[in-house]
Formats: sequence, structure tokens, C-alpha cells
Amino acid sequence: MRRFRLRHFQSVIISTLLLSFTYSCFACTAVNITAKDGTVIAGRTMEWALEMKWELISVPKGSAIDLSAPSQLQLPKKQLTSSYAFVGVAPGILEGAPAFLEGQNEAGLGMSGNFLPGLTEFQTVTPEDKNYVSIINFGGFALGMFSSVKKLRAEVQKYKVWYDPSEVKGLPTPPWLHFVFTDRSGDSMVIEFIKGQMIIHDNIANVLTNSPAYDWHLFNVRNYLSLSDQSSLPVTMNGTILTPLGQGGGLLGLPADYTPPSRFVRATYLSQFATKPIGSSDGVQLVAHILNNVDIPIGVAKSTENHQTVSDYTQWVAIKDLSHNRFRIANYANRTNFVQIDLNRLFKSRKSMTWLINDLPYPSDDMTSQLLE
Repeated sequence: MRRFRLRHFQSVIISTLLLSFTYSCFACTAVNITAKDGTVIAGRTMEWALEMKWELISVPKGSAIDLSAPSQLQLPKKQLTSSYAFVGVAPGILEGAPAFLEGQNEAGLGMSGNFLPGLTEFQTVTPEDKNYVSIINFGGFALGMFSSVKKLRAEVQKYKVWYDPSEVKGLPTPPWLHFVFTDRSGDSMVIEFIKGQMIIHDNIANVLTNSPAYDWHLFNVRNYLSLSDQSSLPVTMNGTILTPLGQGGGLLGLPADYTPPSRFVRATYLSQFATKPIGSSDGVQLVAHILNNVDIPIGVAKSTENHQTVSDYTQWVAIKDLSHNRFRIANYANRTNFVQIDLNRLFKSRKSMTWLINDLPYPSDDMTSQLLE
């Protein structure tokens, strides 16, 4: 068993390294915190190198959710009626139904989808299967039908999640994705698709980045157990007292690069050791500060392939107050000017609406009224 695990671990590392260059320009970081009053805040950055025409979409309760299998199987299509309204973010370049990679529903369930190249292998639907959903519709299905992580965990394992490139147009890369779901109780889980199986992890770290898989990141965090929030102590050398040059000496060794393992360690450390916020307002500020530490400016994370150079950068950041139904978002050009949406008012309107994220009315403390005009 130990040899099998070692070989599996080595294969994960090798496959990740082989693909790290080709897909080095797709990075995301998600983090959750719970304030002293129980408020749950979930935030994420979306890094990409290509123009995706990101859209913010409001989906009212009672909307249709399509469930289908690969067309060649000729299995019956199903259409569900959503139990919950939600807002989500999807790439506008995709033809057809929106593929939600970020979102929050009226029951306080939040979702973030992150890129997981080199490891993702979706499930295979067979003629005998009764429950199935395309990865393109998976985010909308989860947000529209479930109110909590507990309920989603119990039901989602009954479904096969699949992908067929012949049935999707407009995506520049296959949707190799894993997802983190968090609800207003603070419960959080990660869903991955490895070797054709759905794998569910408790989100112990309250952090998600990209490849390798979630359990690898938890294992890797053990390399940094010596990190401390305490400053280094003075040292006496030959009768001379040497004092630290400044605060933060306990953090020597904290990785500062933008690779997924380093971002995972950095976000985990900051979220675990930062002073716990009292409530919603300072909880939002804390999540914003943590995400600032993984924010990627244009030009500092580039890759060149086939004589073409692209730069990964933080295209937008979203922060979700799952306890009070508030959603904040900022694009690259307005990184410090989040706009806020009161989801209770938005969902009450029962309107289905779509906005380009780059065209939102920045800066704005609360743009709900503008959007509902």
C-alpha cells in the first residue's frame, strides 16, 4: 500500500510538472473566513491570460436547469426548476449555456471553480446511468438546487459529471476544474474529478488554488509548520546583542511566488493567523487583504510558447458575504473599488439580467439600485 501511494504521488508530481508550462497562465485563489459573530465571508481571485468577456449573471428562482448526457448516448434530457435564485460569473466567450465558475445563492451557498490542469478527468456516463450533468452546467445546477454544503454533498455523488469537447464551443482550453463550496454555517468542501472519479474533501484549510490536487496541498503545508506569527528573538553574539531588523521574522521561508503551491501556503497562513474579525465589515476587509497577497499584476507572471508571450493577471476579484447576501466584485482596472450588490433586493426583483464585469459602474459602494433600473 505504501509503495502504491508513493508511485501515485510521484505520478501526480510528474504529470503536473509536464503540464506546468503549457498551463502556467491560469491561476486562481479562494479563501474563506468566519468572523466572531458567525458571519462567513468567501472570496476569490480569478487569474487568466486571455480575454474571456466575463459576465455577472442574475438567475431568478424558478429558472430552468438542464441536465443532459453526451449526445451519442441518446439518454433522456432532464429539466429541473431551480429552487434558489443566485448570481454567478461565467465566461462570455462560451457559446450556449453559461458555465458558472463563481457564484452565491439566496440560501447562502457560495461556489468558486478553479483550474486544475494535468489531473482532471471527468466521469464517464454509461447507458445505465440515470443522473448526469455536464461540467458546463454543474455550477448552475449546484447553486440553483442546493442550500447547503451538507445537502450538496449528500446528493451530488449520485450524479455523473462529464465533459465532451465536441459539445462545447468558444472555450480556449478544456474546463479542467475543481470547485470549492462554502455555506453560511462555515461548512466547506472541495470537489475534484481525478481518474474518472468524483473526489470530495473537507476544506480543512479554507483555501483552494490550482494543481496539484487538494490533498497534495494539505500535505505540502507540513513543510511550513515552523512559520510563526511571532517576531524573531534577539541573539547575543560575543557579548553583542543582535536584534531583528524588523517585524515578521517568524515568516522567513514563506513562499512569495505565484505558483499554486506557494499561493496555497501563503493564503492558508494568512487566514489562519490573522486576527479574527468581529463581523461582516471587517471580515470583508480581511478577505480583501488576504487576496491582495495573491493578486497578480500584469507582466510579472508570463510564459512564452510558440513565440507567443502571455501574461497571467488578476482579471477580477469577488467577495461573498454568505450570511447577509452581499456580493462584491472588482475588475483589474478598479481593483480597490469593489462594487456591492444587495442580493436580497436583487433576488426579490425576480429579474434575469447579465452585465459585463468590465462595464459595471465603478466605483460604487452599492450599485443595486442602478442595476435594477
